[in-house]
Amino acid sequence: MSKDAVQSAQAANPRAAQTPADAGDAGYSKDLKARHINMIAIGGAIGTGLLLGAGGRLHNAGPALALAYLVCGVFAFFVVRALGELVLYRPSSGSFVSYAREFLGEKGAYVAGWMYFLNWSTTGIADITAIALYTHYWSFFTSIPQWVLALIALAVVLAVNLISVKIFGEMEFWFAIIKVATIVGFMLISIFLLATQHKVGGHTPGLSVINDHGGIFPHGLMPVVLVMQGVIFAYAALELVGVAAGETAEPEKVVPRAVNSIMWRVGLFYVGSVVLLALLLPGSVYSADESPFVTVLSKIGVPAAGDVMNLVVLTAAMSSLNSGLYSTGRILRSMAMAGSAPKFTARMSRTQVPYGGILLTCAVCVLGVGLNYLMPSQAFEIVLNVASLGIISTWVIIMICHMVFVRRAREGLVTRPHFQLKFSPVTEIATIAFLLICLGMMWNDPDVGRKTILLIPVIAVMLVAGWFGVRRRVSANTDKELQELSSMTK
Repeated sequence: MSKDAVQSAQAANPRAAQTPADAGDAGYSKDLKARHINMIAIGGAIGTGLLLGAGGRLHNAGPALALAYLVCGVFAFFVVRALGELVLYRPSSGSFVSYAREFLGEKGAYVAGWMYFLNWSTTGIADITAIALYTHYWSFFTSIPQWVLALIALAVVLAVNLISVKIFGEMEFWFAIIKVATIVGFMLISIFLLATQHKVGGHTPGLSVINDHGGIFPHGLMPVVLVMQGVIFAYAALELVGVAAGETAEPEKVVPRAVNSIMWRVGLFYVGSVVLLALLLPGSVYSADESPFVTVLSKIGVPAAGDVMNLVVLTAAMSSLNSGLYSTGRILRSMAMAGSAPKFTARMSRTQVPYGGILLTCAVCVLGVGLNYLMPSQAFEIVLNVASLGIISTWVIIMICHMVFVRRAREGLVTRPHFQLKFSPVTEIATIAFLLICLGMMWNDPDVGRKTILLIPVIAVMLVAGWFGVRRRVSANTDKELQELSSMTK
């Protein structure tokens, strides 16, 4: 139900003011602390996109990959800053789905929610596939089928999510600590190698490594443009801060700090790491089959470098899966309370966990286990590209919601908080245009990207069909809530 309707009833009766603007926000604990939110923000900014994916992108785009990460990072920051402003206006575990309901109507919330579910359910399949592949790195596990390892990983993370939000927060906190410590450790080693001019794989680190191998754009500009879509996906999960804010006691204090810190973290961890990688070895030495950090460390003879980095990348994949189950559980509950998701996804456990939505996402991931059984070599690439459609659409919807919010603020209908995205609507329009261009660039990849874009009409038809299936329930649910609120005013 829209916030406007709730506010009308609240104005008529103070008792109704206790009713949350989004019915899906009721019943949650506020157990996430500032350190949890901060580390969730860091964890969203550091994942397999950097720890593993940067190798193949460096090979294709060269040192200019740092520019790609910087440009995409700026637009990612705009998205999170816009979401942060909406969070301070009204914290909600339904996050952008709740805001879409208020500013775009029930149809907007329906599209936002199910596209986000598409993103995380397919990302979850990619994560459990990655976990199984990383586990096979160690000979002890090679005899265990990939699908069995995927199922075990899913079961472990599911159990963590079902216990309590506090356990989820602690798990994400320590996952983020591991990732940050790894990146910082690698950067310190890299700076030492640069300062001492210690040879790495026969190359003397420094600007000469870049200049002697084609410069910043060794393969031209087009490869850099083409990797943008993959770089955008590397930043997926930054919007998790908005969902988590609904379960923290002081979002007005915690969220601005977490959002503002994202920009320098992106600059330090992503751009800084890629610049150091480019200064240590030519891009042609790196590959998509190996973490670029392992490539460097193995060249200087660091013992067990592969084992350590494989463990860290495994941690990143577990963190992503953990975040996916957490966020979709909250999003689906918000939708179920409005009538646009199955009723059982609104159910809460005694520990204040929306287990219905978590189990639905988990069920889709189980289909991924089957995909791992049928096509173990192709499972990862298939779902990764479908997930990119979900994250791009989610970010576009966030920016559209923010534009409508700002417009209403200028009309005097709502009040903007002190924490704001500047230069609206230029910032939102530029971000939306950039995201759509990245989506369009997928057409230049005939093997996977083009097929992914061809899925858009299929997904659109499914969304339209689904809406006709739930619209009566949504309408009935809205009428029921309005009647309940009206009865409170009498």
